[in-house]
Amino acid sequence: MKQIAVLGSTGSIGTSCLDVISAHPSRLNLFGMTAHRQWEQLAEQSNQFHPRFAVISDDSIRDEVNLDRFSEKTEVLFGEKGIEKLACFPEVEMVISGIVGAAGLRGTWAALEAGKSVGIANKETLVIAGPLIMDLAKKKQVNLIPVDSEHSAIFQALQSGNRDEVKKVVLTASGGPFRGYTKDQLNDVTPEKALNHPTWNMGPKITIDSATMMNKALEIIEAKWMFGLNADQIEVVIHPQSVVHSFVEFLDGSVIAQLSPPDMKLPIQYALSFPERWEGISPCIDWKELMTFEFIPPDREAFPSLELGFEVAERGGSCGAVLNAANEIAVERFLKQELEFNDIPRVCRAVLESHNFDPSPSLEELLKWDQ
Repeated sequence: MKQIAVLGSTGSIGTSCLDVISAHPSRLNLFGMTAHRQWEQLAEQSNQFHPRFAVISDDSIRDEVNLDRFSEKTEVLFGEKGIEKLACFPEVEMVISGIVGAAGLRGTWAALEAGKSVGIANKETLVIAGPLIMDLAKKKQVNLIPVDSEHSAIFQALQSGNRDEVKKVVLTASGGPFRGYTKDQLNDVTPEKALNHPTWNMGPKITIDSATMMNKALEIIEAKWMFGLNADQIEVVIHPQSVVHSFVEFLDGSVIAQLSPPDMKLPIQYALSFPERWEGISPCIDWKELMTFEFIPPDREAFPSLELGFEVAERGGSCGAVLNAANEIAVERFLKQELEFNDIPRVCRAVLESHNFDPSPSLEELLKWDQ
């Protein structure tokens, strides 16, 4: 059986990953898992799967944790060092990086440095340190497989040709809850409205990013580094049905797409099973039903985050770390009603333009930029 470590097991990606592991008990085993503060949920998962390790990354709540609630087969670790220990443990064969935000970078880095294959759902890792991460994966000769539905779709479509035959990739976006809104209409958006996503069930940070389309901006940057593209080879299109997860257009004009109902368990399972495909647990398309797929150009004036994504993908260097950090804080302030919805991309641009650009920072320098 393949031994799996899930970083961020209590989040939406993590719980879907555990569903996949549970569905394939003869192929996959949960060796270890991590959470930030949700120790009670982590304890429940421990009693279901009996992993070797469970890690609580927030060391400040150590005294609140009742260790008796965990499986007797599970050793509980604390702090970032616990995450790194799990990611590097000899028995672990694959790490699923599902921690939201810049916090997921260290675990991903540690796993790659230890020669583990990584299924990466944490887009911020590549946004912040894309060139360094890809160089490390190449040096260690390990797979870095995307778990985001859009990047998984590109990864799958790329099997139809060689990388030098790719003309462009097209990332699809649901449009979030405010598709069709003008910039003026977005002035009145509240956190409650922004958290009501029409298609996906995600955590608050990713849901707000979807509403501002900053998630797509980050995915543009991620795609550039993961697939070795130029910024002008990437496009974005609004697809409200969220069934076509992305396209790859080749030099001869052929366009290859990956389609499935919106369910994260499919790309997670593909990352875990690659290069094989196993019987799925996600819903399938019912081809007997009438379907209409829409593809709409995005409104870049109403959603200026997209321009930031293309600009940062073009510039590289320290820009990804700065954009990501500014966005994390802006989203946090918006959820506390300290910023307006349209202030989020404004803040990000202001911080980005005021920072002292570094074209080739080290990992330590990128982490300082994040701080």
